[in-house]
Amino acid sequence: MLTALSIRDVVLIEALDLEFQRGLDVLTGETGAGKSILLDALGLALGARGETSLVRHGAAQAVVTATFDPPEGPLAAALAENGIEAEPGEPLLIRRIVKADGGSRGFVNDQPASAALLRELAPMLVEIHGQHDDRGLLNPRGHRALLDAYGRVEPEATAKAWATYRDAQAALAAANDEIEAAARDREWLEHAVAELTRLAPEPGEEDTLAEKRRSMQRAEKIAGEMAAIEEHLGGSDGALAQLRQAARVLERIAEDHAALGEALAAIDRAVIEAATVEEQIAAASADLAFDPRAQEEDEARLFELRGMARKHRVQPDDLAALAAELSERLERLEAGEDRVAILETRVAAARADYDAAAATLSARRRAAAGRLDEVVADELAPLKLDAARFRTVVADASPEQWGPGGKDRVEFEIATNPGAPFAPLAKIASGGELSRFILALKVALAEEGGAATMIFDEIDRGVGGAVASAIGERLARLAEHTQLLVVTHSPQVAARGAEHLLIAKSSDGTVTRTGVRVLGEDERREEIARMLSGATVTDEARAQAVRLLETA
Repeated sequence: MLTALSIRDVVLIEALDLEFQRGLDVLTGETGAGKSILLDALGLALGARGETSLVRHGAAQAVVTATFDPPEGPLAAALAENGIEAEPGEPLLIRRIVKADGGSRGFVNDQPASAALLRELAPMLVEIHGQHDDRGLLNPRGHRALLDAYGRVEPEATAKAWATYRDAQAALAAANDEIEAAARDREWLEHAVAELTRLAPEPGEEDTLAEKRRSMQRAEKIAGEMAAIEEHLGGSDGALAQLRQAARVLERIAEDHAALGEALAAIDRAVIEAATVEEQIAAASADLAFDPRAQEEDEARLFELRGMARKHRVQPDDLAALAAELSERLERLEAGEDRVAILETRVAAARADYDAAAATLSARRRAAAGRLDEVVADELAPLKLDAARFRTVVADASPEQWGPGGKDRVEFEIATNPGAPFAPLAKIASGGELSRFILALKVALAEEGGAATMIFDEIDRGVGGAVASAIGERLARLAEHTQLLVVTHSPQVAARGAEHLLIAKSSDGTVTRTGVRVLGEDERREEIARMLSGATVTDEARAQAVRLLETA
């Protein structure tokens, strides 16, 4: 709901701060007082084109700030989706600045916002209906949702069936694409699978072969040195044999001198250490045994693995996974026709389910359309549209328009004269008739959603008496469910207002200004009397104004 509007330097408005209440707020004033300026200012905040002509003469810029109730539901979601922060429970502030030298800026909760974003938010905040309305109820794109809301028609089952159908179609298309692509590459795929199967790569195999190759290369390099060491240590003439011979001689004479005993102990230790050396050398020789044939085989395997990896542009460790993937692709290709047949069956079943759900939805919509037509028809005669006819067309949409909301195209149509063909709402020539048709529709759809604030701009133009009273009664009824701002020239409508704002123009001889003020009880009676009698307010007009206010 719109709670406040602040206007600075817009055309004839120098500074204006307004607060609005829930219910029916009426705005009156003499012709040319500036009622359209007020709506232009609000439109500016809602993303209308920022014309420099809106800036008051002599001012640097025009500023309009509209304040709304804290955002909820789809509005809150739209703000979050566009990165606009909104504190829970805090009002929504929309500000628009237009500079006199060109250019404009928009803000939502003091965060920069484009005019496109403001226009996106506008339908969730305010509906404006007037002589030249080209949005809201005139746009057929929203008629189906309005009918569904009116008839309590829930499209969830159809949406679910549509999602299943689309998923089945996507799976079938993907399978066909995969089979087609695989068929083009079948010869290569068969060759690659055979080649990889023969190679039988294993994860980690490259590192194992590379390490064995390095070990064999090291063994080849030190084979001579290892042989020389073994020759020096082992054999009948080796160092270990000579140490043992020396030990045997010392054993015979060790008791003859203490030093000889110590020498024998040292030789025994040397023999033990030398034996350990011999064992370690033997072990190393076994580990580093060089087998030229084995080295050649390992190198050939390693080079083949690396060559295959380069061929397929993967790492050697990924060859095993690639082999499995290509084998699976080949298997899918070979089993493709069976799989496609299964998917085609699923698509057909899903399509049948969607057709059934959409048919049920269409039947419910047609039933709701009949009820809506009757309710709107009852509203037309009191609004001096008794010769007009209204109908809700529920027709088959083209297949490309099918979707989660079913297969229906919904549009509101009217015929204004007997025998005249039905036509879309937007084709109605008379602005007054159009506004009254919109009012009849809005009354019929009163509890079925829409923006929290609605504005009717001179909906009563060209009518009076009983018709104006009927318009006022219906506006008051509609205001029980939403906030209404009504720009009116009709005293019967003005008398229905919960709050009455007077728009007036003043001049000091050099500067003309437009102002707005809330009328008290006596002022309101005088304004309605002026609307009844014209320039000269008579006692009879004042008495009639009192009667209108008492019966409102």
